[in-house]
Amino acid sequence: MCYQGYGYPLMLFLEEGGVVTVCKINTQEPEETLDFDFCSTSVINKIILQSEGLHEAFSELDMKSEVLQITMSPDKPYFRLSTFGNAGSSHLDYPKDSDLMEAFHCNQTQVNRYKISLLKPSTKALVLSCKVSIRTDNRDFLSLQYMIRNEDGQICFVEYYCCPDEEVPESES
Repeated sequence: MCYQGYGYPLMLFLEEGGVVTVCKINTQEPEETLDFDFCSTSVINKIILQSEGLHEAFSELDMKSEVLQITMSPDKPYFRLSTFGNAGSSHLDYPKDSDLMEAFHCNQTQVNRYKISLLKPSTKALVLSCKVSIRTDNRDFLSLQYMIRNEDGQICFVEYYCCPDEEVPESES
């Protein structure tokens, strides 16, 4: 591995059987770093779900829709995932006493929409995970924290944040 300094690429030299491959990775100075400031004191609602429940939901809902609407509430429907497509709207409800639900802490009703195109990359971690913590804060930001057990039995976490996409029309909530 070689790095000549500011403005130069990071170079990685891989050798196998006398063949050398050079990988050059361009570097850049980051612009202002985003700070989601997702602290526990600002969390309004938190649900811990077995990952298979969320994975099943993503396979049943219309993931070609532009947005995923997440409803979290202390009252029915408790936890609802909804999509809205050309063929109509789809809703998937989870009762708070569902076998898939490990924890349910909802202080107030929140109905938020998030762009599916932004959430899709998180499904790679979802497939590997055994549990997922779904949290929303007072700014309606979404935190998906995936608990992944690796081959050695160690537990690691992958966190994914998403800001809300748009206001929810009263007629659809």
